[in-house]
Amino acid sequence: MKVIHLISGGDSGGAKTHVLSLLRNLNQSITAQLVCFRDGPFADEARSMGIPTKIMGGNNVLKVRRELASYIRQEGYQIIHCHGARANMTGALLRKITGLPVVTTVHSDYKIDYMGRPLARCTFGVINTWALRRLDYRIGVSDAMVDLLISRGFPADRFFAIYNGIDFTPAPDQGDRIPYLRDLGVQMENDSVVVGIAARLNPVKNMSTLIRGFAEAYKSCDKLRLVIAGDGEEREKLGNLARELGVENRVTFAGWISGGMDRFYSALDINVLTSLSETFSYALTEGARFHLATISTAVGGIPYLIDQGVNGYLFQPGDWQTLGKRLAALGNDGTLRRELGERLYEKASTQFSIQRTVNTQLRIYEEILRRHSRPETGRDGVVICGAYGRGNAGDDAILEAILQEIRSIDPDMPATVISKDPKSTRLRYRVRAVSQTDIRGWLGAMKRARLYINGGGSLIQDVTSRRSLWFYLMNIRAAKWAGCKVQMYGCGIGPVTRADHRKLTAKVLNRNVDMITLREPDSLEELKSMGVTEPEILLAADPALTLRPASEEKTDSVLLRAGIPPHGNYICFALRPWPGFQEKARLFGEAARYAWERYGLTAVFTAVEKGQDPGAARLAAQALGEGTPHYFLDDAGMAGTIIGALARMEVVVSMRLHALIFAAGQGIPLAGVVYDPKVSAFLRYIGQENFTDLETLTAEELRMMIDRAMAQAADKQAQAAAVRKLQELERGNVDVARRLLGREER
Repeated sequence: MKVIHLISGGDSGGAKTHVLSLLRNLNQSITAQLVCFRDGPFADEARSMGIPTKIMGGNNVLKVRRELASYIRQEGYQIIHCHGARANMTGALLRKITGLPVVTTVHSDYKIDYMGRPLARCTFGVINTWALRRLDYRIGVSDAMVDLLISRGFPADRFFAIYNGIDFTPAPDQGDRIPYLRDLGVQMENDSVVVGIAARLNPVKNMSTLIRGFAEAYKSCDKLRLVIAGDGEEREKLGNLARELGVENRVTFAGWISGGMDRFYSALDINVLTSLSETFSYALTEGARFHLATISTAVGGIPYLIDQGVNGYLFQPGDWQTLGKRLAALGNDGTLRRELGERLYEKASTQFSIQRTVNTQLRIYEEILRRHSRPETGRDGVVICGAYGRGNAGDDAILEAILQEIRSIDPDMPATVISKDPKSTRLRYRVRAVSQTDIRGWLGAMKRARLYINGGGSLIQDVTSRRSLWFYLMNIRAAKWAGCKVQMYGCGIGPVTRADHRKLTAKVLNRNVDMITLREPDSLEELKSMGVTEPEILLAADPALTLRPASEEKTDSVLLRAGIPPHGNYICFALRPWPGFQEKARLFGEAARYAWERYGLTAVFTAVEKGQDPGAARLAAQALGEGTPHYFLDDAGMAGTIIGALARMEVVVSMRLHALIFAAGQGIPLAGVVYDPKVSAFLRYIGQENFTDLETLTAEELRMMIDRAMAQAADKQAQAAAVRKLQELERGNVDVARRLLGREER
């Protein structure tokens, strides 16, 4: 593989480090040629690292374009990779005349790159904005950067994320830190706890928050010392602030550190970052290499490294009070510093190493080449329609699972989702998305697609809304009219109560649907009773059963944010407001108290739909009584972290169908409270009889269901076998999609 990298040649900071370390390592596997538009220290350093480097200078843009195009053809490069404004402009001009895919790495937010430089913003900033939108692919240095650009209207399915990686080879012993720090000007004692930061002293780094937080922490921990490595236009202002707050003798402005940063980081106890904006900071991974306890603003990709309360602390930009509390806590607790530092090192060294960055970049190149060579076959891809973008974790989990399975058929298959909130869908799943009200948008997508998926859940029903039934039936007809194959995917059917609706449903499905896969047998009976006979119908299972829990660290972080110790003995209650629930709410609180007194299980009231469920949880908790511990998990995040949280439970008592599905997929014993036939249908299908109706629910029944679930918990082998059976059944969904797409496995 041959890739040409374009860069201005005057870059510094994180972008410089990223490009040079990446190219040095890429050249061990592929040919990665660096072209700079000016000679100087950047190019000199690249040459010294053994990176093939070529200078193509001059201000004649068209001449440079012509020379580069000739060089690219002559040398047989396959991808043009740009870094920075001038490179992006040049790449945009090369795109058509070379016919090659052009990708750019976005190292920082282009809207604030020229903060305080209005002329540069009006020239280079405008040019860069124009060029960024004309390139084929974009790589964000963190998922957060990708999300930022997608939110600004860049196409969601043309993005990749990469993280700055460093070499975690253990550094040699750096010697006694006390003489080193005293040489920097630190008033150092043997028991001093040293806080450090390495960054430019400019407004984006927000050092005033650091000094205010440090001054606050110093009030309760006078062992703290602060060392700032760096320089910039705010140096005088920050010095004055330290004097004003009375900590000028405890704050050291060390200027730029010469001779490498290993000695600096080895001398610290706590690493801090206070930036208003970051993509992904090298300063944090460099500190992690030295096992440093870390506190940072929750900006850019930093929350992907730091799991709050697990391996470090996060705070919001400008919140110096919280920073002060965290600094004081770490300053006064050496054991806590060591524990957080070790956990951060473990994560950073495995997930944010330079080798992982290089491997990610190679995979990106392979996907770009694969997608660029994809034949133009006319119709391509899928359109997926369902109850998405409504804030319901169960419905969104169905979409996540369907996308996962479609990508298992073809990782490059275009997908368009019809969503109530297309912006959030684009951000969450990195797919094209159109609004449910954008008829022109989804009709256009259907005309380009090969397969339309009516996506999971109980979409064909008229109990909650007759208008939603009409909408989904209209979409099915439109998809067939537009020339798509049509699949109803792992769905539930009904209830459809009105006679005219049943007749309409049968007519639309018989005429327009190619295949239906169902998540339980009751839906099959409902289809038969309506007279749906033309489509091929198969029993499968809910797609969400295939989803995996988030990592242990992410799950820990979600629980800790809610004040829940990550590893305890818990029983989950997943409740929802529903007619009749208010009269029964106290029974769940009494059951939670019973689980505590009988089994030592602490109740965790978990929201699947965070807009509705917390109110139901609090109503139930009123009956707990004094002295019964309990927690509320009002926002467990996406499906992965909800599944991770449910996997920590001994038992799940749920009205919410998808809490039961998530827990079943992890082999967790269940107790179902049925408010809708779809809940009992699912439980019977998976061989679970431990449920009762909400309408007839009694305190005794709830206690008995908890007892039965606890008895099941002991039979781990049976639980594992049940999970395997469910997952085998679910494969029917993707096998049907594969057949309709003409991609049968050979």
